[in-house]
Amino acid sequence: MSRFEPDGGLKILALGVGNTLLTDEAAGPLALRLFEERHGAALGVSCLDVGTLGFPLAEEIGAADALIVFDAARFGATPGTVRALEDAEMDHFVRAGSLSVHEVGLRDLLDMARLTDDLPARRALIGIEPGEIGWGLAPSAAIAAALPVAAEAARQIVARWQAAVAEACA
Repeated sequence: MSRFEPDGGLKILALGVGNTLLTDEAAGPLALRLFEERHGAALGVSCLDVGTLGFPLAEEIGAADALIVFDAARFGATPGTVRALEDAEMDHFVRAGSLSVHEVGLRDLLDMARLTDDLPARRALIGIEPGEIGWGLAPSAAIAAALPVAAEAARQIVARWQAAVAEACA
């Protein structure tokens, strides 16, 4: 389901998922913050630090044409590794395991959107492999170094999505 903005663009929502009190678990909100500072406004992306998720986000997700989620994600890689998964690849990864220790996970929210036919047509997970997860207000050096990589990966995805929509509208 694609709803175009009045200017012909996509309504893109970016979420930062994670607990900022748990070192590398904060990768999602920290990457979102950097993305928003560097690119969000220029690209017209709405950015929300959603912390540990919740059912009220289902409405926000359902109202978007495209969704980017920044989160700490276990890929079995070296800490700080950034992977961008899109559409079916993201869906498979989210369904294959639990990304979240929170009451409501990303899988639950995407399933709700799918059931109501409100799943954004374009979806991407920008996952950052965590190293340390424990009490603390600062991420590990590996995560801190990965944040610009994650922000740039999201910028490239948004630019590609917007170019595809512009081409389709031309």
